[in-house]
Amino acid sequence: MNALGTDKGAEGESEIQEGADQYAEARFAPGVVAPGAYSAAWAQLQSLRKTGGSWTDETALPYNSDDTRYRDINSNSSGGSGMVSGRITGLAADDSGYVYGGAANGGVFRSRTGGGKWEPISDKLPSPATGDLRLDGKGRLWYATGEANTSSTAFIGSGVYLLADPRHGEFQPGSRVGGAELESTIISKLRFNGDTVWAATNRGVWSHSTTDLSGPWKQEFAPNPDYLPGGALAKAPNAPYKNIANDVAFDPKDPSKVILAVGWRSGDAYNGFYTKQGDTWQRTTLAGDIASDAANVGAVTWTASADGSKYYAIEQSPTKMATNPDSGLQGIFVSDSGSPFGPWKQIADYKKLAASGSALDFPGYRPGVQSWYNQFLQVDPADPKHVYLGLEEVFETTDAGATWTTPGPYWNFGFPCWSIDPKKQTGDCNQTTHPDQHSVTIGKYNGKSVVIVGNDGGAYRRPVRGAADASGHATDWTSLNDGTMDTLQYYSVGVGLDKTIGRNDDKGRTYGPSVAISGGLQDNGQSIKRPGDKVMGSNFGGDGGDTIVDPTNGCNIAEEYVYLAMSVTNNCAVNDGSWTTDPSKVSSRSIAPPDNETGAARFIAPFTYDAKDSKTWIAGGQHVWVQHKGWDIQSGADWSSLFDLGAGHTATAVAVSGGMAYVGWCGPCNNQGFTRGIAVGNTDGTGWHQLTLPIDGAVPNRYISGFDVDPANANHVFVAINGFSRRWTEGPGAGVGHLFESRDAGATWTDISGNLPDVPADTVKVLRGGALVLGTDLGVFYRAPGRTEWTVLGRNLPTTTTMQIKTDPFGLKLYAATHGRGIWSYDLGQLDD
Repeated sequence: MNALGTDKGAEGESEIQEGADQYAEARFAPGVVAPGAYSAAWAQLQSLRKTGGSWTDETALPYNSDDTRYRDINSNSSGGSGMVSGRITGLAADDSGYVYGGAANGGVFRSRTGGGKWEPISDKLPSPATGDLRLDGKGRLWYATGEANTSSTAFIGSGVYLLADPRHGEFQPGSRVGGAELESTIISKLRFNGDTVWAATNRGVWSHSTTDLSGPWKQEFAPNPDYLPGGALAKAPNAPYKNIANDVAFDPKDPSKVILAVGWRSGDAYNGFYTKQGDTWQRTTLAGDIASDAANVGAVTWTASADGSKYYAIEQSPTKMATNPDSGLQGIFVSDSGSPFGPWKQIADYKKLAASGSALDFPGYRPGVQSWYNQFLQVDPADPKHVYLGLEEVFETTDAGATWTTPGPYWNFGFPCWSIDPKKQTGDCNQTTHPDQHSVTIGKYNGKSVVIVGNDGGAYRRPVRGAADASGHATDWTSLNDGTMDTLQYYSVGVGLDKTIGRNDDKGRTYGPSVAISGGLQDNGQSIKRPGDKVMGSNFGGDGGDTIVDPTNGCNIAEEYVYLAMSVTNNCAVNDGSWTTDPSKVSSRSIAPPDNETGAARFIAPFTYDAKDSKTWIAGGQHVWVQHKGWDIQSGADWSSLFDLGAGHTATAVAVSGGMAYVGWCGPCNNQGFTRGIAVGNTDGTGWHQLTLPIDGAVPNRYISGFDVDPANANHVFVAINGFSRRWTEGPGAGVGHLFESRDAGATWTDISGNLPDVPADTVKVLRGGALVLGTDLGVFYRAPGRTEWTVLGRNLPTTTTMQIKTDPFGLKLYAATHGRGIWSYDLGQLDD
């Protein structure tokens, strides 16, 4: 809940976990995916023909979370984050103004101007997921793929890559360090120790020479090797969480002394610190205040001062995460000996940080509540007592932790300087950063030292020794999110005619209507781009889930927060904030179906309208809901239940055409007893039944992620299946194939995957004339009418996950919502078939 009293606050702890889990479940159920799956799919992709034409990045422009046009009840506009982009999980900078940013699922970008004017430099690699990004002592850039911030196996990588000349070059597939040992891992940290680089991964700790880049990575330590690929327990449901390593520390006085921080965020018997005793790694107890027991060692981040005089640590506690509703933070610690062996002294807990100017000083959400997800530490190279700390907010100490300030508060809501005044960005407060911190670096720009932080909203910069107001909040943050690093993580897209704005030719003459483009985003609300916009706005806050837009009026928008918490607006949610004094002036209203209240819906739950009747909508939780008022729906009471999918079952995909609906579901949805199904029926309530889908039948026992229906025949339907085929998935009924067709309303199915790569499929679209488009985790594919061969659609879509594909109101242009590189469009007139 935000400070305005609505339920559209920023993303909460449980929501981050649920979002990551849902993304992972779709790709890995019913079992465990073997290493090499994505790389094999990438190799298949390279062999396919490509159609003509190019994609256009529709969201390659600044995205203003504080857009003064959209100060409605469910917006976070005026919170102070300003221009935002997608999650930045790796940062590196030099002393000449070069900055490198790695996105959660969007690859690496380079800036030559201290941040901003970004250019992609890793688009030729098979994995766009960033685990860590480091410059070594020779100025080489190391890119560890596979994001570890969620501790989920969702955004896995393909290894570690090296760029020898990062100021000019681009990463190449052949620049991978070592062999395939780190494929399909997530990597939390890269650390350098002499001529060796160490990698903390979800399959233990590995090392490699930094001088001889050939040869395999060496497995240094795995606490539970039986659970690794090829081990006796590799197929166990909890195998992905039995060998998680978080960081590596070296004693600066004796670099041969190494400490490993190992453990699963929610706790496990193997959690703890390990050092090498002879030839084996043994659990060790560190001296001082820092916890070393399995119950309290969770996610850990270490950093050392440049002069070797101090070591600092963040420690998250599984016990506190489970028992303390306010925070999971064990504490912030310093070793004044300069050794990671200690003795360690606690210099902050969540209460001390909450009292330091934090915006999170209220019950149930205090600093460190998401410390399993939000962590960074950076020591000022010029001052060992000057430290930047990242949790949900950015904290700073100049006296080695004796006192703290909060230069980057979560938001400005609730502060005396804040107001919703549409003439100002964030009242009389200063720009802050987006919440949820992940990465940090210090470099120089125009000869001056700057600190750059990365979070769920992109990257922000300020002087290392910056200015602050009397509350300790910085007055000098600069957003580096100028639209050139489009790493926005969309779940959905919707397009409709914008009747209030016409398109202009080069002489300024209006010559007809254009479209408004809306989309739901991970932790960046709902974006809207209207004709003529040079800056996108945010009209709904928090997470943005599924989206539908009236094709005849792009300002009729229905959007989801999470768990079917749906809202609708009839004016694009344009508002000047006057609803705060006159509630009748609110521009959107809640229309959540009852499954939202009971929690019987997926984190990102599906809904849509009838392709033949946009007044008829269906939404899926445990129940299939219908309403017939279209964009005039007033409340959740307007929904009625069509069908109960069954206890423990929740909808994953929906489609409806001409009154016939298809609903895919799962339950359980993880690899512990995964089950899936499809229900079919009519929107008038008749004919509902479950299809017979044997576990080893034609349709694989994997996650059902999308449907589309032939507009000429409602019995003719296509279903997209997520996950990997049985070659890679060690689970019951994984089967083969990713796209299936039925001409008898699901009674029988045919695999039409053909020459598609074996990669998770997310969304399918039927085009006029019978052509098909399929969105996957690696690209978008096209099958011409009457053909069986699949080709890559277009020549320039970046490698990332395409979550949803829609067409414009005329069926002439595709819009693809990617989960890491924004929304892209493709003019179908470019096809030559």
